[in-house]
Amino acid sequence: MDAAVGYLLGETDRADLFKGPAMLQRLQDILNLPSKEKECLLMTVDHFIKAAKINLT
Repeated sequence: MDAAVGYLLGETDRADLFKGPAMLQRLQDILNLPSKEKECLLMTVDHFIKAAKINLT
């Protein structure tokens, strides 16, 4: 079986999501950050994604 968990759970239609080693390494690096830095980084990413979605509409 060669499918991402999110795809199997119906959370995304992309079966290749997070299968790339670079993306997996980024996620691992984020998980290993101290709590405050991780929180700030994720908040920044969330804001960036929200702004990008607004600009796409």
